[in-house]
Amino acid sequence: MRPIIKYAASRLVSYLLTIFIGITLCFIFPRFVPIDPVTTILSRTTQTGAFMEPEAFRAMRETLLETFGLKGSLQEQYFNFLRRAFTGDFGPSLSAYPSKVNDIIARSLPWTLGLLFSVSLISWVFGNLIGLLAGYYKDRKISKTLELFAMVIYPIPYYVMALILIFVFIFWLPLFPLMGAHAIGFKPSLSLEFLLTVLRHSFLPALSIVIVNLGWWILSMRALSTRISEEDFVRFAIVKGLRTRVILVRYYMRNALLPQITQLAMTLGNIFNGAILTEYLFAYPGIGAMLWWAVSSADVNLMMGIVTLSIIAVSTSALLIDLIYPLIDPRIRYGSK
Repeated sequence: MRPIIKYAASRLVSYLLTIFIGITLCFIFPRFVPIDPVTTILSRTTQTGAFMEPEAFRAMRETLLETFGLKGSLQEQYFNFLRRAFTGDFGPSLSAYPSKVNDIIARSLPWTLGLLFSVSLISWVFGNLIGLLAGYYKDRKISKTLELFAMVIYPIPYYVMALILIFVFIFWLPLFPLMGAHAIGFKPSLSLEFLLTVLRHSFLPALSIVIVNLGWWILSMRALSTRISEEDFVRFAIVKGLRTRVILVRYYMRNALLPQITQLAMTLGNIFNGAILTEYLFAYPGIGAMLWWAVSSADVNLMMGIVTLSIIAVSTSALLIDLIYPLIDPRIRYGSK
């Protein structure tokens, strides 16, 4: 029991240190952006022709400085930012003032989670299954064809694939809508009509990501299973006369899936980044589109909120994998050197 506690404690310390360093960098880097959100908002107010007394102008500036966490020295701002980050309060959005960053993220995150979580699982399952069969039957023509297919689609950036799908299925064959996550006039609900319009709007963004991810999973799984086929325990199983299904499941899959599970966990952690360009191209209201909007409008608070969420998600995924991996891989033991 003691090695388990020691192992978990060391991973937990690394986890907290990673989040602390990442959040600190989130505070430092926006300070190099030559844009003052308070000055920007005050400029918008004066450009509308509104007249303000000097006292009211100064009072409004002080209020905005406190609202955006820019009041006081750099050290005071830093501790104020840490307090906000660990309590989940990132203040108002500059580009959508006075809307709060938390509200914007809460509206966008479910769309990204629904899209990318399902896409990641679909591409992982089918990619590993195809790669496993391609590695097992590595000398057959179908295996070489699948490998060639994966090598062709893997280098294609997902936003290029998105542009291809937009041209083919929206402009050339107008089968799918171009913008949004659902048809206009529908309110989010669990009704069949709403779910069907969501599936129709998300099909092309999902397909553009699935196709590219499929290439990576096929290539990686084929390489792993090909290497496993040269192991002595696999040759012994074949000589022993075990059925193909038993060899694939017990010998190939159980050994080849370990690094794939690790990669899947990191991929799911990166979901909180969103598929930035894909969501932008399809005007999909996910977290990636919000991050693009925040960068293009220099919305520092929104950027810090999304990036902080991503840091916590990726770090948590890595922590869970570190804690669970010894249960998956019998070659790893808690507290082993």
